[in-house]
Amino acid sequence: MRKTLGVLAATSAAALLAACSSFGDDLPQLDVSKPEVLADKDRSGVDVSQRFFDNAPAAVVTGTNPADKDRATKLAVDAGVPLLTVTPETRDAVSAEIGRLGAGKVVAVDSSGEAKNVPLPGGKDVSIEDATSNDVDVPHKDHKNSFPPVLVTDQTSPAASATARAAGAELTNLAYPDPRVSKEASDLVKDKNPLALGSQFGSSEKLAGEMSMTGNGELPGGGQLVFPGRRMIALYGHPSGPALGAMGEQDPQASVKRVQDLCEQYKQFAQEPVIPAFEIIATVAASEPGPDGNFTNESDVSELRPYVDAITKAGGYAVLDLQPGRGSFLEQAKLYEELLKQPNVGLALDPEWKIGPGEMPMQRVGSAEAAEINEASQWLSTLVRDNKLPQKALVIHQFQLQMLRDREQIDTNHPELAFVLHADGHGTTEEKFETWNVMRQDLDPAFFMAWKNFFDEDKPMFDPQQTMDVQPRPWFVSYQ
Repeated sequence: MRKTLGVLAATSAAALLAACSSFGDDLPQLDVSKPEVLADKDRSGVDVSQRFFDNAPAAVVTGTNPADKDRATKLAVDAGVPLLTVTPETRDAVSAEIGRLGAGKVVAVDSSGEAKNVPLPGGKDVSIEDATSNDVDVPHKDHKNSFPPVLVTDQTSPAASATARAAGAELTNLAYPDPRVSKEASDLVKDKNPLALGSQFGSSEKLAGEMSMTGNGELPGGGQLVFPGRRMIALYGHPSGPALGAMGEQDPQASVKRVQDLCEQYKQFAQEPVIPAFEIIATVAASEPGPDGNFTNESDVSELRPYVDAITKAGGYAVLDLQPGRGSFLEQAKLYEELLKQPNVGLALDPEWKIGPGEMPMQRVGSAEAAEINEASQWLSTLVRDNKLPQKALVIHQFQLQMLRDREQIDTNHPELAFVLHADGHGTTEEKFETWNVMRQDLDPAFFMAWKNFFDEDKPMFDPQQTMDVQPRPWFVSYQ
C-alpha cells in the first residue's frame, strides 16, 4: 500500500532514523588498493551502490526527469541511502540491487510513474513509498567511515554522485576526466588511490597510467594535459624562410611577437588560456632523392633550436612536423629526440608527404598506415614516460580520407600523448567546412581537433572570431 512521504514521516520517521543510525555507525572502511573506475555505464548508480554500501535500510529510486532527480538526490543524501535510477533498461538491475542491500523501504521520487513500478525481489516484505511532499523530513547522518579521493565530472550520473555523497564521500569535480587536468587535482591524488565515477574515465588501468604521471611537471597555462587545459595558436613554417610558411618570414623573436599578437586576438573568444605555438617543419619533402634516397631533407637540430627556444622561453609550445618522403615517421622522430625531451615540445606527423617505393612527392597526396603512426606514437609515449615529462602533443595531419585509410586502427591508448587531428584543408569556406566535417566522421573521441588558416590559399581566410565559431571549437589553430 503506497503512502505519501508526509504520511511516511508521521508514521515511520523514528524507525527510519533508527535504521539509518545503526547503518551509519557500522559502515566499513572503503579499501581502495589501486586507482579504480566505477563505470556506471547504464547510469543507474548500481555500480556505485555496490561499491559503497554493504547494506542499507532504505533506497531512493527515481526516473529520468531532471526535477525528480534533484529532489531524489537531496532525499538520498540527507537520509544517507543509495539513489538508483530506473529506466526500462535498468529496472531488473535496480531491483536486484534493492534485494542485495536488504532495503526495507523504497522511496520513489518520479512524476512519470516509471520508478514506482520496480519489480521488487521475490519474497521480500518491502514497502514502496511515494515521495510527493515538498517538505521531506529525513534526518541527516554524519557517517564515520573515511574515503579516498572520489573523482567525478559533469558527465557522472546523478545517481552515482548522490550515492557516493550519501555514503559520506566528498566529491571532486574535474573539468576533464583525468587527474592531470589541474595542479589542484594532481595534488589531491598524490600518493592516494582515487575512485572515479563514470565511464568517461575509461578503465581502471587507464586511470592508473594517468596517476603514475601526475608528478611530471606543468605545461604553459597550468596542468599536465596538453588539452583541454589551453588553446594553442601557432605559426607554421621552416627556419629557412617564407617559402614554407609564415613562421620563417621573420627571425625567431619576431615570430614570437607575431604569434603573441595573434593570441591576443583570440583571448576574448576562449575560456581557457591561449598559448602561443610554433609548428616547425623539421623534415621537408623534396623533389630530389638526396644522399639517403628518401626524398626528404632533415634539418639539423641546431637549425631548429633557435625557434624552439624562443617559443618555449616565451611560455609557448613547439611542435616538430615530419614530412618523411620514403622514410619513416619513427626514424625521423628519433633524429629530434634531444628536442622532444623538452617538456614543451610535441610532434606532428604529415601523411601528405609520405610516399611509397617508386613514388615522388607532389605527384599525389601521400598516405600512411595506422601501423606507421602507432610505432611512432609508441616510441614517443615511452620517451615521455622514461623522462618523466608532462603529456605531449601528437598532431596528425589529414585532409583526405585516403591519407589514413585505416585510421580506426590508430592506437590512442597512450595517456602520455594528446592525440590531435589537424584537418588542414584550404579553399573556400564551403570547401573548408566540407573537409572539416568529413575528417570528423567516425573519429576516435580521444582526438582533439585542429584547424589551419592559410594566408594565401583560403578564400577568404577566417578571422579569429570565425575560427573560434567553428564547431567543435578547435583546440589548436595554425597559420600558414
